[in-house]
Amino acid sequence: MAPTDEINTDDREADRADDRETRPASGPRDDSPASGEPPTSPLRLAASARMPRWLPRAAVLVLALYACFQLGSWAFHQLIGLLINILIAFFVALAMEPAVGRMAARGMRRGVATFLVFLALTIATIGFVVLLGSMLAGQIVDMVEQFPKYLDSVINWVNHTFHTELSRVEVRDSLLHSDWLQKYVQNSATGVLDVSATVLGGLFRLLTIFLFSFYFAADGPRLRRAVCSVLPPARQAEVLRAWEIAVDKTGGYLYSRGLMALISGIAHYVLLQILGVPYAPALAVWVGLVSQFIPTIGTYLAGALPMLIAFTVDPWYAVWVLGFVVIYQQFENYMLQPKLTARTVDIHPAVAFGSVIAGTALMGAVGALIAIPAVATLQAFLGAYVKRYDVTDDPRVHGRHQSRGQGPTVVPEARP
Repeated sequence: MAPTDEINTDDREADRADDRETRPASGPRDDSPASGEPPTSPLRLAASARMPRWLPRAAVLVLALYACFQLGSWAFHQLIGLLINILIAFFVALAMEPAVGRMAARGMRRGVATFLVFLALTIATIGFVVLLGSMLAGQIVDMVEQFPKYLDSVINWVNHTFHTELSRVEVRDSLLHSDWLQKYVQNSATGVLDVSATVLGGLFRLLTIFLFSFYFAADGPRLRRAVCSVLPPARQAEVLRAWEIAVDKTGGYLYSRGLMALISGIAHYVLLQILGVPYAPALAVWVGLVSQFIPTIGTYLAGALPMLIAFTVDPWYAVWVLGFVVIYQQFENYMLQPKLTARTVDIHPAVAFGSVIAGTALMGAVGALIAIPAVATLQAFLGAYVKRYDVTDDPRVHGRHQSRGQGPTVVPEARP
C-alpha cells in the first residue's frame, strides 16, 4: 500500500475516536424524538404554561373572605360595649321575671307589672342614695371643721410616742408647700373633663340597660315565641326549659347575694353600734349592698365609708373598722360565700369560685357578677342530657383500699 493511503487511514481512525469521545454515552441525541412518541408542539407548550382558570376566582374569594373577617372583627370590637349592656339587661330581666310573672298571672298587664317593679326598684335606689348622700355630706362638713382638732391629737400622740417636737403650723406648711400636693391638684384640675365624660357615659349605659331590661321583661313571652318560631318542635321544648332554668338560677343567685348582704349588714351594724359610730343602720345597709353587688372591689369600697365616719369619732375607731372588714371578708370568701352560693345555685364551691375568676378575666366586673348564674344555668341544662352509669361498689370509690380477694359489685345509682 502506498504511504499516502496509510496516512489517510490513520487520520480517519483518529477522527472516529474523537467523535466517540464527544458523543453522549447513552441514548439518542436530544433533538431526535423518542421511538413511538410524537414531537411536542409549541401550542401544547404554551397551553401548559398558561394560568389555571380557577386561580383568579380563588384569589378573589380569599381576599373577600379576609375582608369580611376584618369587617366583622372591627364591628364586634365597636359593638362589644352594647353587647355587654344587652347581656346585663337580659340577666336583670331574668331576675325580675318571677315578680312580673306573679303580677301578670293575677290579671295585670305585663307592661304595667314590669313598670311597677322598675318603679319600686328605682324609688328604693334613689332613696338609699339620697340618704347616704346627705349623711356623707354632713359628715364631711363635720370632719373638715374638726380637722384641726384631729391633727392636734395625732401630733401630740407622735410627739409623746417618738419624743419629737412637731407643731401644727410646721405640718400644715410642709403639706401645703409639698410637691406631691401641687401635682395632685394640677392633675385633679386637668382630669375634671375626664370625670365628667365618665359620669355621662355611665348614665347613658344605665339608661341603655334599663331600656333593654324593660323590653326583655315586658315582652318576655313574645320574645320566647319569636325564638321558638325558628326552631322545630323538638328544640322548642329544650329552649323553653333552658329559659326556665335560667330564671330559677338567676333568682337563686340574687337570693344568695341578698342573704349575704343581710348577714354582712347585721355584722357591721353590731360593730358600729358597739363603737358608737353615728348612722350605724344606714352604714350597715351600705356595706351589705355594695360589698355583695359590686364584685372584686365592692368590699373595700363599702368599708371606706364606715372608716371615714368612724374617723370623725376617734381615729383609732377607723383602724378597728378596717381590721373587722378584712377579717369578715376572709370569713365570707372562704366560709360563707362558697357554701351559701353552692346551695342556692346548686354548684360546687370550687366551680363557683372558678367561674368568678374566669368571668372576671373575660369581662371584668360584669363577668364576675353574672358568671355564677350563667354557669349554674349551663350545668343544670346539661345535667339532663349527660348519660350517667351505675357506679361499682369499689372501696376505692369511697377512698379506702381494696382488700385481697374482694371483687367489685355494681350498685345502681339513684338518678334524679
